[in-house]
Amino acid sequence: MLGVCYYPEHWPEDWWARDAAEMAELGIKFVRIGEFAWSRIEPEPGRFDWGWLDRAIDTLGKAGLKVVLGTPTATPPKWLIDLYPDILPYGADGTVRGFGSRRHYTFSSETWFRESARIVEAYASRYGDNPAVAGWQTDNEYGCHDTILSYGPEDLKAFRGWLRRRYQTPEAINEAWGNVFWSMDVNSFDDVELPVRTVTETAPAARLDYWRFSSEQVVRYNEMQTAIIRKHSPGRFVTHNYMGFFHDFDHHAVSEVLDFASWDSYPLGFVEKFPFSEDERGRWASTSHPDIPGFHHDLYRPMAGNKFWVMEQQPGPVNWAPWNAVPTPGMVRLWAWEALAHGAEVVSYFRWRQAPFGQEQMHAGLNRPDRTRSVGGHEAARVGKELAAFGPLPENGTAPVALVFDYEASWITRLQPQGKDFLHEELTFRWYEAIRRLGFDVDMVRPGADLSAYKLVLVPSLPHVSLEALEALRKTDAQILVGPRAGSKTRDFAFPAELAPGPLQAFLPLKVTQVASLRPGAQVVSGAVSGHVSRWREWIETDLPALATYADGAAAILQHGRFTYLTGWAEADLLGDLLANTILPAAGLEPIAVPDHVRIRRRGNLVFAFNYGPESWTVPDAATKRFKLGGPVVAGADLACWEA
Repeated sequence: MLGVCYYPEHWPEDWWARDAAEMAELGIKFVRIGEFAWSRIEPEPGRFDWGWLDRAIDTLGKAGLKVVLGTPTATPPKWLIDLYPDILPYGADGTVRGFGSRRHYTFSSETWFRESARIVEAYASRYGDNPAVAGWQTDNEYGCHDTILSYGPEDLKAFRGWLRRRYQTPEAINEAWGNVFWSMDVNSFDDVELPVRTVTETAPAARLDYWRFSSEQVVRYNEMQTAIIRKHSPGRFVTHNYMGFFHDFDHHAVSEVLDFASWDSYPLGFVEKFPFSEDERGRWASTSHPDIPGFHHDLYRPMAGNKFWVMEQQPGPVNWAPWNAVPTPGMVRLWAWEALAHGAEVVSYFRWRQAPFGQEQMHAGLNRPDRTRSVGGHEAARVGKELAAFGPLPENGTAPVALVFDYEASWITRLQPQGKDFLHEELTFRWYEAIRRLGFDVDMVRPGADLSAYKLVLVPSLPHVSLEALEALRKTDAQILVGPRAGSKTRDFAFPAELAPGPLQAFLPLKVTQVASLRPGAQVVSGAVSGHVSRWREWIETDLPALATYADGAAAILQHGRFTYLTGWAEADLLGDLLANTILPAAGLEPIAVPDHVRIRRRGNLVFAFNYGPESWTVPDAATKRFKLGGPVVAGADLACWEA
């Protein structure tokens, strides 16, 4: 189904009924509202003005639309900040991040926690049983604008309390953080300072704990909102809208209390955000890279119930990237269908009408500011008609391939990257890209998730291997490919006593003795597979024969039983050759040959093909297939769907 984000407070009230009727006509079923409306709901402390929101919900409901009500905590009003300035977050430089935009709060302020609970209670108690309200979104985009880590007095107070509960004694902190190094021992919890604003690097174990603490603050905050909503609004769903390429907190942990995860899909904006080469950025500027949407669909789908929503779908140019392209005609339609193919229950566009004022006035909507449907709006209308004729989509099944994605791995490698260009988000994305180019569906799962249903498990980055993650790898019969730096850290950010890959030595009899971060350029790897390694290389002590070696004869790829270990950052040629000619045959999986601009996705008995390139692609054996969308020739920026 389709949805849209709507802001009735932005428009004259006599526009609402026509807007609602046009939404229903376009095929929209769900409308998200209210997530930025605190100042209009409570213009003064304790004085609520519910009338306009009552009428907006009633107008949408009478048009047959279902409302998703967002809690308004992403935008605390000015009067609240004036009353309680301890709500505001602090930057790493000690500067207060003040009122005037959004997300101006720290999760650590108990005042903020109390006031958030109060407004959510007011919202949920008023609208919890409203028949037009189908579900809830907590807050909006936790962490947007770099707001997970805050470094103010409230954060220090909360961090010290977190450490007391975690470590019990200062001596335990000294041991865990290695405080004997550089004479950093503390004698009490009150000696602990925030890990910023020092002469040089602070203890990495302390910074990792600060990241864990900050992530757990988000979890606690989301649990509070969710519990209040469930008390007042039984039978309605609760979700949160995550972002793309944002790893500053553990989304798996936040999702544990949600009915499903949602995310905000801006494929063109993310091309500019991600560290692609300039050639790649140019190639994908107006279509997006073929794996940006799929990577996030597959990341968020397994988090809660094997289903998800796209809460905000890009309908045209955005306003926040360095360069903001107009989508190639057809891509707004393609992105919606691709989300549905990956298991989305709803694709909701941001926004209904482009705003002629404010910070996001350059962000397109389904309608122009003059109340005329936009180019993206016409494509969304086409999707609505196609969905009405298509019928129900089958259940989304388990993919043959799992990719283990660890948020803590992102924090660890950012805290001490060792190499300037060692980027966790890029490494994991490139592994996902490699397996998707070979035609396979992927489930991205957290460390410790059940892996027994998969034939292949990819572990691109797992510096700390927990007992749960180790046990999950032990219990599966899948082929397992492990990337560099695996098992290189203990939970306290130290080397394991047995050296890397630490606990994985139970499966891989090898030891990492040296590592090097490589300057730009590539080293040749040859043997049973061939290609190139860049950015990172390890030297190994082992009796295992090498599957492939570097030019100096040192091992580049090693295998033992079901496990294969990469000793460096494999470039696309090496990773593709290894997967296609060694790993996949061992897993009993056969690649599908498609151009690099085409992606295949299965949902139940349906197969979808999505063409991100300008060149057409012909579906193999098309005469034997029954097409439900498109046909044998898939043009650029187009798609096809057939029954398997």
